[in-house]
Amino acid sequence: MRSLIRTHATEFSLLAVIVAISTVLSFATANFFSLGNAFDLLNISAVNIIFAVGLLVVLIAGGIDISFAVAASVVQYCTAIALGWIGGGGWVSGLLIAGSLGILLGCVNAFLIHRFRIISIVATISTFNIYFGLLMFFTRGVSIYNLPDWLTGRVILFEHEMPDGTWIEITLPVLVMVICVVATWALITRTTIGRQLYAFGDNPEGARRFGINIGAMQFIAFGWLGLMAGIGGLIQAHYAQEVVPNALYGRELDVLAAVVLGGARLGGGKGSVLGCVLGVLLISITQNGLNLMGVSPFAFKMIVGAIILIAITLSNTRIERLLPFVGQKGGGR
Repeated sequence: MRSLIRTHATEFSLLAVIVAISTVLSFATANFFSLGNAFDLLNISAVNIIFAVGLLVVLIAGGIDISFAVAASVVQYCTAIALGWIGGGGWVSGLLIAGSLGILLGCVNAFLIHRFRIISIVATISTFNIYFGLLMFFTRGVSIYNLPDWLTGRVILFEHEMPDGTWIEITLPVLVMVICVVATWALITRTTIGRQLYAFGDNPEGARRFGINIGAMQFIAFGWLGLMAGIGGLIQAHYAQEVVPNALYGRELDVLAAVVLGGARLGGGKGSVLGCVLGVLLISITQNGLNLMGVSPFAFKMIVGAIILIAITLSNTRIERLLPFVGQKGGGR
């Protein structure tokens, strides 16, 4: 037990913070501690979790990308136009188009970083502005509302009527999110590529000497984030039932904060899918609770920033100090 807690100290710390915040919010608001609100949170958080697991792979590889949300917006718009050209298509064609465009944009970042030796944050700041500038220039900020029926129609995977007459439901974004989470977990923990990504992020020079293809690692990491950005962008269009050019603008910092909060190291070589998911859920739970309390949205960033600092402090504190009984004799049983 003790070794398990030490190995997953960040995840246990995040769970403790989530439980503490949820307990406070359950007393502060009437509707927070309800099954319906929990299901709503899951549906709302799906797209950010898809983005987050993609960004996790880049951070593990020692990079950083802040252009993925804008790239998802570009993919949304281009996919909507492409679907119109082919007569509407379906989920298979939509995901193929969105995923392919996302991978392409991710590989542009990898090419700039690998070919010209540009620091990843500088390269992605550049592509962030290029992608967004081109998108707003060519679209003139005009939204697309005429989407195929299959994309705008709500897909309910599970629904149940509660005794008070309200309904709880799980929708398609949650299923897609689960698939993306499992696929990312399998990639980084069950494949040779995943082990190489960790090794490259932890010690790039050592990985190079060991024979790991550095260029391939960068293209895989940024390509995977591009794939997740493309899928997340399409799912966001499905959820919103429209394509708004700047709808995802600014989301990249929230997702980055959540992934780092979940234990991913900015220097590379560290991070887990579970911690990543918990980081996103912590941000979502906090925002949801503050909204239910009627807190001004202008105060949200300040409060979330304070919670992130507290959570990171707990994550960096030895777990034995938080749970003294773990260090006692027999605590590992």
